[in-house]
Amino acid sequence: MTNPPNIVFIVADDLGFADLGCYGGRDATFGAVSPNLDRMARDGMRFTQGYANSSVCSPTRFALITGRWQYRLRGAAEEPMRSDPLTRQTLGLPPDHPTLPSLLRAAGYRTALIGKWHLGFLPHFGPLKSGYEHFLGAMAGGLDYFTHLDSRGQHDLWDGESLLDDDSYLTDLFSRRAVQWIEHAAQPAQGHSTPGKPFLLSLHYTAPHWPWETREDRALAQSLGGQIYHMDGGNIETYRRMIHHMDEGIGQVMDALRRTGLDENTLVIFTSDNGGERFSDNWPLVGGKMDLTEGGIRVPWIARWPRMIQPGTQSAQHCLSMDWMATILDAAGVSADPDYPLDGVSLLSVLRDATHHFERPMYWRMNHRSQRAYRSGDWKYLRVDDHDYLFNLAQDERERSNRAAREPDRLRHMRQAWEDWNADMPGIPSDATISPVYGLKDMPQR
Repeated sequence: MTNPPNIVFIVADDLGFADLGCYGGRDATFGAVSPNLDRMARDGMRFTQGYANSSVCSPTRFALITGRWQYRLRGAAEEPMRSDPLTRQTLGLPPDHPTLPSLLRAAGYRTALIGKWHLGFLPHFGPLKSGYEHFLGAMAGGLDYFTHLDSRGQHDLWDGESLLDDDSYLTDLFSRRAVQWIEHAAQPAQGHSTPGKPFLLSLHYTAPHWPWETREDRALAQSLGGQIYHMDGGNIETYRRMIHHMDEGIGQVMDALRRTGLDENTLVIFTSDNGGERFSDNWPLVGGKMDLTEGGIRVPWIARWPRMIQPGTQSAQHCLSMDWMATILDAAGVSADPDYPLDGVSLLSVLRDATHHFERPMYWRMNHRSQRAYRSGDWKYLRVDDHDYLFNLAQDERERSNRAAREPDRLRHMRQAWEDWNADMPGIPSDATISPVYGLKDMPQR
């Protein structure tokens, strides 16, 4: 393929559907929360019906990197993957499984992950074992923004497979390193006047995941003593500043692409690994992280690619996290491994023409609260705690008007469609763990 695009794949952590201005979010006391992402949406395409593969982080990340239903891999049954010694040894992304970076790398791409991995721990798993040439970031699910301690109180900032001693504010460190990597990737190969290989840069922030710390909260980080769950901390203003810090870094990344002349042929993607957490704004949706109601799985989706995408466009195409891998491979002219066929579907036709639309049935299941969901067109079948619901999302995005009793035939058909899909997936292992950080003892039910 002539001039395959560079890819910058940005993932936020626990970002709510309406946390960004371009998704209806309100300004903070300091002003606009997400001006750079809002500009990216104006310059590219904003999806209104984009979904995460799961309502919790590590399962979605399995789907993102493999382009397949996460349920096919044992590690993704953890909700989410924990950092205890057992999971460190037995659960993770198998190094021999084809991934987005491994397939692109084999096709001549340079590959880097800057940010959160959360797909298994050394020495058995890791980014450098699954297709990335360069890694700077965190192996675990969450860590302090200054001390860089994980939930076990262990240091979790890595450069490659070596621990890195750097006390920078984590969001800023990731942004700075991403800019440096782009500038390095833009350098011409020796003896040439133009940049060489195309690249995949996965920039996976931990923001705005807890602990609730802004750039000004170094003293707070020291006072936590490694207890990064931070149940008695945080507020909406701090949360919005954390998003703003990430947004500033994304603006620096976009500036680096323009400055190096890579802007026109770089596909920049932004999304979140799941719905928002306790301080998020998910309006008009209900629920959040760990829920299969819309607030737990519908997330911001933005794509910018001047060579392909018309600015200021909007798409209502239904799509899942794993569809990005199929889209990227399609854009790069790279085939999937035939032994691991993709479950994701390419959206390249939608990026070319925002009015293009195709049917995209979507399925979910969660061990937590025995949840299941299936969306087909305007309709969604949902089960939570053994209760079945049926919603017309075109009329009722808040999932408040249960149509199950009024339309029993539709409910029966959708329930059977979910059962048929689930029959093709491995079952949930009996030893799979569920690890919600907080419960009713910590705060009232949302």
